[in-house]
Amino acid sequence: MVDDFEILASNARIILDSRGNPTVECDIFTSYSMGRSSAPSGASTGKTEVSAFPKGGAAASIEFFNKNVKKAITGFNALDQKGFDELLREIDGTDNFSAMGGNLSTALSIACAKAVSNGMGIPLYRYVGGMGISVPEPLGNVIGGGQHARNGTTIQELLVSAEGKTFLESITVNSKVHRRIGEILQDRLKGQGIGVGDERAWVAAIKDEEAIDIVLRAAKEISSETKVKIRVGSDFAASSYYKDGKYVYKDHTFTKDQQIDFAISLIKERGFFLLEDPMDEGDFDGFAAITSAVGSRGLIVGDDIYTTRADLIRKGIEKKSSNAVLIKVNQVGTLTSTMEAVETARMAGWKNVISHRSGETTDDFLAHLSVAFRSYLIKSGTVGGERLAKLNELVRIQEDLMD
Repeated sequence: MVDDFEILASNARIILDSRGNPTVECDIFTSYSMGRSSAPSGASTGKTEVSAFPKGGAAASIEFFNKNVKKAITGFNALDQKGFDELLREIDGTDNFSAMGGNLSTALSIACAKAVSNGMGIPLYRYVGGMGISVPEPLGNVIGGGQHARNGTTIQELLVSAEGKTFLESITVNSKVHRRIGEILQDRLKGQGIGVGDERAWVAAIKDEEAIDIVLRAAKEISSETKVKIRVGSDFAASSYYKDGKYVYKDHTFTKDQQIDFAISLIKERGFFLLEDPMDEGDFDGFAAITSAVGSRGLIVGDDIYTTRADLIRKGIEKKSSNAVLIKVNQVGTLTSTMEAVETARMAGWKNVISHRSGETTDDFLAHLSVAFRSYLIKSGTVGGERLAKLNELVRIQEDLMD
């Protein structure tokens, strides 16, 4: 059995992500199976993320693979996922994958897991998650700005999550909200200054407060039509507009206390159920103030503040900075480290929200990991081929689990 999963060969190549930028895709071959995976790239990144690519970009990652990785992993037992991921760190030799690039390590790590699951004839979600699995609810970006779009809102993402009877119903309702928002924007702006961002969310030259009103209106209208509950949230990505101790919006500036009050008001007064990164990534205490104020009424999700690192999540647990964590594999570079982050959050009673990146590929591993990690939500857009690759796969997975 072990011999069947000896790595016999591997490949790495450059492909394009959804923004048309180069990223890496890897293949790992064992005696009876092959695993293939590609890594996404983020535009809004945390300071403590691993390096997506070494100096020289994706081409330098491929050069490093051919020179240092290909031979070193040949003959390794792919069943030993933890050992494989540790080997990648040893080969890289840095503390943030700056030699090979976190995208290369991510693609190799997931490809290794896929090679084994394919060889065993079981889905990736079952191989990683065993019997303790569940299908998440979809969280989709419907109005965007920040680092994901030009001339949009200061707040990076306004999000919706429909609670349908099935995952298919939920993503269908989410897409209806997206469509309705487009109609509202068209009516208000007569087609002027309307576009879509990196994640296919609507982008318009409107103020944040107006965007919030539009999303709440669209959610209410579609909920009334479909009889499905729709929740609204946001990803502030606050670090991207935090300057000199203040939060600089397009039309106003908030102090730290005003930012905290604004975030709290969205949950207590506007009915939001989720806020991601409402404060600068270094402000554990500011996060904690919001989390304490909203209690069980809202989910406060840390992304840039944790970057899928177990040590930073433990710091957040100690300071009670949030009650949920965003999970992105290529922030930390391997499946093993990602699983450690998920388990650290779970032990504290936190929910995990697994997430795409703004520069995505059509790889569907995110869907499988969301089930394996028992993620509360999967943040993967509402429309767009690279986003639907994950969402439609979850439709299939739910169907499989119901048989």
